[in-house]
Order: sequence, then structure tokens, then C-alpha cells
Amino acid sequence: METFALLPHPDSPAVEVDAVEARISITDPHWLSIRWKIARAGKIVVPPLAGRGRADGLWQTTCFELFVRQGEGYGEFNFSPSERWAAYDFSAYREGMHERSVPRDPRCTWRGGSRIAIFDAEVPLAALPPLPWQCGPSAVIEEQGGIKSYWALAHPPGKPDFHHPACFAATLPAPGGP
Repeated sequence: METFALLPHPDSPAVEVDAVEARISITDPHWLSIRWKIARAGKIVVPPLAGRGRADGLWQTTCFELFVRQGEGYGEFNFSPSERWAAYDFSAYREGMHERSVPRDPRCTWRGGSRIAIFDAEVPLAALPPLPWQCGPSAVIEEQGGIKSYWALAHPPGKPDFHHPACFAATLPAPGGP
């Protein structure tokens, strides 16, 4: 189990939210679990419940993301409090995008409060490359008034870009690894 403190992009600060962390764990032989914890969450815009299923454009409002890389290409997973999700493969930086095969719908659960909000996503391990891999948990947080902040382990110079290699700042080891 790994817990990561995410940093807001310096050019898009949050209004109320002052901390976001992501915890990644494998507690079941078939699922990877990611929990995002958001502090001072009372003004977050939460998309309405839509039921499980694929959808594009989730990043346009509050959305939680995981990028995984093993070798040249990488995968992108988007999870929404609406229960919608998306998964893509890229052959290189922002190139060769196509839908990633996912054998079962990821499970998404939002629990919001004024002080703390928790968002859990569970992804079938069969949809992920075998460990070890580099990863970048991230989040787009929209607050009331249309204010968006972008949270990641690291940010490259310039506009927010979770696809940039700088954002793949963590390594998850193979089971039994260090």
C-alpha cells in the first residue's frame, strides 16, 4: 500500500481544497484499489450519478485519474463520482490513443462531506500491466464557480499536463518487491 500527497498545479490554485492524497493498494487478487482523500471539500462540484459505463470527457469536471507506464507506452484511467469511467492506451506521449480493454467495469464510490471527501476506484487487475510500473495518480477538482485545480505528484513547466513524463513520479513494485 502506497499513499501519495498530490500537489496543485501552481497556475490553477484551488479555492477551498487544501490537500489531496491518493492511496494505491492491492488487497484482493483481482482488483487494484485507489482512494483519493480531499480536504476542505465542501465546495466541490460533483457530477450527478449516471451509473457504471464508459464515457469520454470526464476530466472536464471533478475527475480522478491514474496513469500507468511500463516501457514506452502508457495507460490512462479516468474515474468520475458519476460512476462513469474511461481507459485509454497511448503508444508514446499523447500519441496512438485507443480505448484500453477492461474486462469489467471499474467500481467508483464517492462519499462527500464539508471537511473531507473520499473517492474510491477499484480497477480489475486484468486491465493493468503486470507490476512493477511507474504511475501518476492525479485529480481534476472543480469547485463552485467553475474554478478547477489540477493535482498530481509533480508538474512539468507550463499548463497542467498529466500525460507528461514528469507526472509518472511513483513506482509500484512487483508483489514481494521492495
